[in-house]
Amino acid sequence: MTLETIVHQEDQKNIANMSAQSPIIPLLTPYKMGKFDLSHRIVLAPLTRQRSYNNVPQPHAILYYSQRTTKGGLLIAEATGVSDTAQGYPDTPGIWTKEQVEAWKPIVDAVHAKGGIFFCQIWHVGRVSNTGFQPNGQAPVSSSDKPLTPQPRANGIDVARFTPPRRLRTDEIPQVVNDFRVAARNAIQAGFDGVEIHGAHGYLIDQFMKDQVNDRTDQYGGSLENRCRFALEIVEAVANEIGADKVGIRLSPFANYMESGDSNPHALGLYMADSLNKYGILYCHMVEPRMKIVGEKSECSESLLPMRKAFKGTFLVAGGYDREDGNQAIAENRADLVVYGRIFLANPDLPRRFELNAPLNKYNRETFYTSDPVIGYTDYPFLEE
Repeated sequence: MTLETIVHQEDQKNIANMSAQSPIIPLLTPYKMGKFDLSHRIVLAPLTRQRSYNNVPQPHAILYYSQRTTKGGLLIAEATGVSDTAQGYPDTPGIWTKEQVEAWKPIVDAVHAKGGIFFCQIWHVGRVSNTGFQPNGQAPVSSSDKPLTPQPRANGIDVARFTPPRRLRTDEIPQVVNDFRVAARNAIQAGFDGVEIHGAHGYLIDQFMKDQVNDRTDQYGGSLENRCRFALEIVEAVANEIGADKVGIRLSPFANYMESGDSNPHALGLYMADSLNKYGILYCHMVEPRMKIVGEKSECSESLLPMRKAFKGTFLVAGGYDREDGNQAIAENRADLVVYGRIFLANPDLPRRFELNAPLNKYNRETFYTSDPVIGYTDYPFLEE
C-alpha cells in the first residue's frame, strides 16, 4: 500500500468522522454561480410587497432587504416594472425613471454592505392590469385581446378586475423588448449584480409563450418556436446589454396562473431550457409543477428534472419548499439552488434557522400586501429575539 493510498484513506475517515459529528446540510454548502461565490444555496424569492409608493422604492426597503441578507447569499428583488405600461398592482416598484434608479441605490448598497448578491427581477404584467394603472387610461397590452376574468386577490376577500387588453401589433414588439433592455441597464446602474427576467406566472412574457392565451397569426404565434420568440428576443437583448453572466430568467411552464396555461407544458419547459443555452445566461429559475395555482401545492407526477438536465447554467427551483425537501433537492442534484418565498419573508434569518433546525415564525398572509412600512414587512422576529 502506497503512502498516498494511506493518506487518502485517512482523509476519507476524517470526512466520515466529521459527517458523523455534524451531518452536512446540503442547503448550507457553498456554490459557485458564474463569477459569484455563494456561501449557501438558500435564495430569497422575488416577492411583491406593494410598499413602493407611486412606483418608487422607499427607504423602508433598505431594512427589509438587509435583514434577509447573509454574506454570500443570493437575493432576488421583488418584481420591478420596465415601463409605465408594465404596472398592474398598487405601489410596485419600477426601474424606468431616473428617480427610481436613484431610489434603488441605497437599498442595493445595504445588501452589498452585508456581503449579499442582489438581482433585480424585471417584469411587465401585460393583460394583468386595468386602465387605472395605465398611462392616459389606455388598455393594457398583451399577446392577445382575450380578456382575463376577475380574479380573487391574495387576501381571499377582494376581487381584482381587469380591462380587456389590446393585442400588441407586430411592429410594437421591438419597443417592449427594448424596454426590458433599458430596464436591465438601469438595474446595473442602480448597483444590482444582475437581473432576472420575469417570464412566469401569467404575465406578459408568459402570455406570449402559453397557447391558452396566445392566438396570434404572425411570427410570434402558432408554433412553440414562434410563441417563445418574444421571450428569447428579450433574453438576447438583455444579455447583449449587460452581459449574459448577469442574466437569469424565471419560468413557470406548468403553472396556470392568470388563465395562462399551456397544452404541453413539458415541451414548453424543455424547449426554453434548451434554447436558453444558446445565449449562455447565468441561471434558469423554474417553478415546480406542483404549484399549478398561487400558493397551493398539489400532487403532481411531472418533474423539472428534464429541464434541469437540458439547461447548462445554474438551475434554481421554487415552489413550496421547506428545509427537508430543499436539502433533498440539492442532495439528489435536482437543483443547484432553492428559492424560498413565504417562509423567508417570515424568517429574515432563514439560513441560520435551517442550520440549527430551529422552529420557524409563521407568516401572516393578511399583511403580505398592506402598504404599512413596518407591519408584515420588517417586524418578523429573529431567533435571538
